[in-house]
Amino acid sequence: MGGDLRRRLESARPRRRELLAVFGRGGNPLLLARIRAVGATPHVAAKEACGAIDARTTRHPGYAVSQQRRKRIEEIFGWMKTVGLLRKLRHRGVARVNWTFVFTAAAYNLVRMRTLAARPA
Repeated sequence: MGGDLRRRLESARPRRRELLAVFGRGGNPLLLARIRAVGATPHVAAKEACGAIDARTTRHPGYAVSQQRRKRIEEIFGWMKTVGLLRKLRHRGVARVNWTFVFTAAAYNLVRMRTLAARPA
């Protein structure tokens, strides 16, 4: 772990434990042990295939709330990849890819606004 992260976590210890989100290689028990060693709580999706995350993390009500929020964010990116055609980009270059992403995000917001407006109050 980097020295900056360690200093930040040590200065935050008196208040509460820092929550550190881990994506990708989150099932690595060695990585999770190192995160706990510096005083942080690892936050990864609990999967059946890997038992690296245990009840120390999943027992808290905040973990369940965080998983619900994470699912909501993943749904947006899933929509962008399938409906918004971001799975295989047709443009190259940072400016064009950025434009495509922003345009797709705006389209998602419009669809979401339509859905919310159609709901009865």
